[in-house]
Amino acid sequence: MSDVAVLVVDDDFMVARIHTQFVERTPGFRVAGVASTGQAAIDDVARLRPDLVLLDVHLPDMTGIDVLRRLRAAGDDVGVLVVTAAREADTVRAAASGGAVHYLVKPFDYEDLRVRLESFRAAHLALSGSSAPAQQDIDAVFGSTAPAASTSLPKGLSPQTADAVAAALRAAGELSAAECADTVGISRVSARRYLEHFVARGSAAVRLQYGGAGRPERRYRSGG
Repeated sequence: MSDVAVLVVDDDFMVARIHTQFVERTPGFRVAGVASTGQAAIDDVARLRPDLVLLDVHLPDMTGIDVLRRLRAAGDDVGVLVVTAAREADTVRAAASGGAVHYLVKPFDYEDLRVRLESFRAAHLALSGSSAPAQQDIDAVFGSTAPAASTSLPKGLSPQTADAVAAALRAAGELSAAECADTVGISRVSARRYLEHFVARGSAAVRLQYGGAGRPERRYRSGG
């Protein structure tokens, strides 16, 4: 399918530029436009029809939460990823109730955003090919496979990394431990521990790929 189109919304020119660069360096994404005010964001969503909006909360004419509420009131279900320095509980709750797909607190680095972008793309892809998606596709839209990737983890495994590994696996379709490690930014040994945990739990499957000399490569895919 075509790249996920992203509208970047931030009133700080330099921040918007950095976020634009982050999006453009992520495979499967392209920047459709940049807006610096809430009204411009609303207008650009209607004009450009992006798949995802990177939305700051602090805008000069209205808050990002106001933008989100106006979009939803108009019946627009565009994906919204809130990127902001705002940490107030009321703001977080309002973003969640407005259907934001993620809420990322500034400052953050590229890897923080990349994981959330890829999680969104996995959910976006899950519903793109069929009018009657399978359970694992539905699970991808609602955050993870069931039970959640981050529940009942063995000692030494973190929920945040488990979610990142699960998102990478869903986005790629199939990965080796080495490929997963490169994608998530962890060691190969750690990646294999998470992947084998998912296999043991039934939320991932593994196959052996035979090639040249040496041991066959273990390849992991989403779904049991």
